[in-house]
Amino acid sequence: MKRPLRSAIHAALKRKGYRLFENARGFDLNIVGVRSRERRADHYDDWMTVSWRDGLIGDWAFHAWPCTTDPGLYHLQNPQNVRGTAILQAGQYRGSHTIRKHNGRYDAVCQKRGTVLPVHRDRNEDGSIDLDAPLHEDGTGINIHRAHAFMTSRKVGKWSAGCQVFADPTDFTVFMTLARKARDMYGNSFTYTLLDEADLPT
Repeated sequence: MKRPLRSAIHAALKRKGYRLFENARGFDLNIVGVRSRERRADHYDDWMTVSWRDGLIGDWAFHAWPCTTDPGLYHLQNPQNVRGTAILQAGQYRGSHTIRKHNGRYDAVCQKRGTVLPVHRDRNEDGSIDLDAPLHEDGTGINIHRAHAFMTSRKVGKWSAGCQVFADPTDFTVFMTLARKARDMYGNSFTYTLLDEADLPT
């Protein structure tokens, strides 16, 4: 999947009736993942994007980084949940995330405790990403975090059991710098939107 354009992401948000944050103060972040049409496990073939209206010049700022929005092969073949491995359903989840420690180790944008998100539960252990798997309203711990702390990850492996995971720790550092700025301005609550590649205009 090619790097998505900000204009295409914003058009998709508007067409689907999702909220586009446009506060002119700046750093009112639109955190949007884009899931590739590819269904290959263990590949960072998706994108994590952030856009916001720049408070100084009034124009849009935009970043897009390689990530995975799908679980890695290890967890697809070894589900931790008896219902199957979680694959987040595409949608917009208002106020679903907050900055806290991922697995108690380092700051990330994590799903709020006490909330649930809709997830497909893939339990056939065939190693493929099954978006036709049964949908359950029981997704927890769907965090936005990084893979390796010091180097770019080439294979998802155990890094995701359903989380949204950055391949490059440097990209994640930039993302967290923006998230902390937004938290300081608007509070520690973030909306996460997951689009499918097919949602983007061609």
